[in-house]
Amino acid sequence: MINKIGKITVYVQDQEQAKDFWVNKVGFVVKFEQQMGPNMTWLEVGPSEAEFTTLVLYSKAAMEKHKPSAVAHPSILFSTTDIEAAYAKMKQNGVEVEDMMKMPYGSMFTFKDQDGNEYILREDK
Repeated sequence: MINKIGKITVYVQDQEQAKDFWVNKVGFVVKFEQQMGPNMTWLEVGPSEAEFTTLVLYSKAAMEKHKPSAVAHPSILFSTTDIEAAYAKMKQNGVEVEDMMKMPYGSMFTFKDQDGNEYILREDK
């Protein structure tokens, strides 16, 4: 049946600001970008060129017009192999991060994007 997570849509106020955040502050790459009409762009970013799963940075205003109930923000948990380095780099890049949580099952922290949406980054060993 399902063998991969393909895309996760994040509804954003401004696609260019979101692109700047994910590419220049978090270190993602633009995987796909294409105009969908006069005022709409399909924009996907991901952790690397090789990574299959992407975030679709979709216009919140456009989706609210089409399907208002769809814009509730999903809960997204990202993974890293070096939580300390990721935490330091995000802080250095001006990302709003919460305190590191060190749990018996691993370390993690919450960070916010340019629209105040919250994400979790967890260390995988």
